[in-house]
Amino acid sequence: QVQLVESGGGLVQPGGSLRLSCAFSGSIFSRYNMAWYRQAPGSQRELVAAATASGSTNYADSVKGRITISRDYAKKMVFLQMNSLKPEDTAVYYCNAGHYLTSRDSWGQGTQVTVSS
Repeated sequence: QVQLVESGGGLVQPGGSLRLSCAFSGSIFSRYNMAWYRQAPGSQRELVAAATASGSTNYADSVKGRITISRDYAKKMVFLQMNSLKPEDTAVYYCNAGHYLTSRDSWGQGTQVTVSS
């Protein structure tokens, strides 16, 4: 049903920036809470940022002030602008969509972000 396709990952130096993109299809975009998660090797998947169907946003403490989540309702896309990147930001980043009533989750395939000199 819901399909999510991430893009924009890659190798970046510490202090650099990346913008991740997630394309949504298959359902009504405005009825979904959208979020970015990440998972580093040997670590649990963690929430990075969320933009809910009701319009609120929230961020992990480790990325506050450095990243911004945004939604383009016309394009049915969600973005993660990441600035001042640190090596500890290295992870596979996943786009997530959760229906605002049913909470049914969908996941993208992930995009690798590597922050290294």
